[in-house]
Amino acid sequence: MRPAPETAVLRVRGATRGDLTAIAALHAGARAAYHRARHPGTPFDTPAEQARWHDAWARVLDRPDTPALCAERHGTVVGAASYLPRASTAPGEPARTGTARPTVALDQLHVAPAHWGTGVGGALHTACLRAWHTAGFSRAVLDVLWHNHRARAFYDRLGWRPDPDRRPAPDATHLTLALDLTGPAPHAPPPEPPSSGR
Repeated sequence: MRPAPETAVLRVRGATRGDLTAIAALHAGARAAYHRARHPGTPFDTPAEQARWHDAWARVLDRPDTPALCAERHGTVVGAASYLPRASTAPGEPARTGTARPTVALDQLHVAPAHWGTGVGGALHTACLRAWHTAGFSRAVLDVLWHNHRARAFYDRLGWRPDPDRRPAPDATHLTLALDLTGPAPHAPPPEPPSSGR
């Protein structure tokens, strides 16, 4: 099956300092979009919020231990992701020599709202999976906002499940998900739901 025209021109590459402004803007816009769905009329995409994510992504792009990717369409950055190695133990086992599982945390994955549902999130996720398999990680984790049902559905379709080692508190705002990476590396991104973001 031939990809949709927009999907055909999508390119995922390593993010650089030159992408900082675009990544921060799309991150702030994506967060504003899914928060606004829950709290209509509340301003989320403010200059202060944009500055907050600009500073956060500047730190990510300056750290050698936090790889970052961006998705580009027609020369415009439309999505970004970053991940970080994390110490972990096998589920249900106490931390002791020989039980550590190489674990990676998907720290960020955001898509510009105008490009939700066009394959950007799936392409970024697939690129992350390939990098994680190459690096030898056997498990991945992420935190998703409890009320972000679109993102939770997106990750559920990709095989992420609630982390049995991190049960949410009754008043939790986030849910920790885990993904087993011991299977084969992916070859193509799966179909994407109408929108995604974290």
